Amino acid sequence: MSKALRLVLIVTAILILLFTALLAQETQAPTLDAAKKQAIVDEIATLFNKNYIFPETALKVEEALRAKLAAGGFDQFAVATDFARAVAAVILDVSKDRHTGFAYNPETAGNLRRLDSRSEDEVKRERERERLLHERENFGFRKVERLAGNIGYLDFRVFDSPDLGGPTAIAALNFLAHCDAVIVDLRQNGGGDTAGIQLICSYFFDQPVHLNDIYIRSTDQTENYWTLPYVPGPKPSGADLYILTSARTFSGAEEFSYNMQNLKRGTVIGETTGGGAHPTDMKIVQNDYVLRVPFARAINPVSKTNWEGTGVKPDVAVPAAEAFDRAYAMAVEKLAGKATDPDRKAEYEWILAGEKAKQNPPRVDAKTLKTYAGEYGERKVLFENGALFYQRTGPKYRLVPMTPTLFALDGLDNFRVEFVIKDGKAVELIGLYDDGERQPSPRTK
Repeated sequence: MSKALRLVLIVTAILILLFTALLAQETQAPTLDAAKKQAIVDEIATLFNKNYIFPETALKVEEALRAKLAAGGFDQFAVATDFARAVAAVILDVSKDRHTGFAYNPETAGNLRRLDSRSEDEVKRERERERLLHERENFGFRKVERLAGNIGYLDFRVFDSPDLGGPTAIAALNFLAHCDAVIVDLRQNGGGDTAGIQLICSYFFDQPVHLNDIYIRSTDQTENYWTLPYVPGPKPSGADLYILTSARTFSGAEEFSYNMQNLKRGTVIGETTGGGAHPTDMKIVQNDYVLRVPFARAINPVSKTNWEGTGVKPDVAVPAAEAFDRAYAMAVEKLAGKATDPDRKAEYEWILAGEKAKQNPPRVDAKTLKTYAGEYGERKVLFENGALFYQRTGPKYRLVPMTPTLFALDGLDNFRVEFVIKDGKAVELIGLYDDGERQPSPRTK
């Protein structure tokens, strides 16, 4: 992607928010004569026909604006703000594109002019300020972790440009390189740089893969995006991939999800995403007006379309808050189904038992819990404040029911206890370890 386009993509989101916020802060707007209205319509038509992603629609927008102007349909709108709203309504009605917009907004127009007129030194200072901001946010990366079962987890909130966040992205993917499955959490990711998407996608393939295309209307050119021929360090290219989404997942995060889904490389779990596949630019019209124009669109090489307006529909639809637990359980179940080593299968069964208990926690009443309290050799089980606690020689751990007789230890992942019941009484405690070892302890008191 060209540097100019990348800069536009980064700045666009900020400008759109500014555009929306400032609509509520309109100053005293001037009145317009017929000549001014004509000049505005003429300039909108030129900009739309040059930049809007669908040329046929751009022509229809022009025709509708000119027809309404000629028929006197705008005569009642003498004030600039009212006229702008009426024009915006026509554009939306014809294009059906909610990314479009038009407003009388001298302040935003002035900000756009200042962006375009910055000196080289000002640009350098802005880039340095941007770098420091991104650095402090760790380039969007919040967590990279290896979970039980050799499953990787990656949570990041933006696809930063490789020249800023590349080393951090590479380090994260290298860390996950030897995992058997990877969960990529995009539930709070709002998008970012296309080259950043390309970099991260490249770590999940061994062979060259065509990821996405972006068509730019003003130049009538299509930029092709393939996986990179080389990325530093090892990569999790053979790992099963699970992608978590929410309704907040947007733009570039949707592209990553859509790419992997269409290439059958990953399973998308969660909610349908926001539906933003058309980068948008802001154009100044007649000095004091601002026109919002979608200037490019993604074209997936498999579907030949994109997720604009529809979002990326998950393969497994669950509320976003439940997406991680579902993905983790699915990852473990798939790995368990492929495992041939007994120790590996036992490890997966241990994890699945915990996940099953987490999703459907049993209720064990206090009366039953009290019957488990006692001494089992050097192991003690205490009933305090309505809960059971386990203690051997060190600290106490709260026992969390997994079944009516099987308990996990809160804060200790590799050990569980199971009570053996005979004639309604706990007669033995069995210590269970995640490597399959069992240590029975008959009740002594």
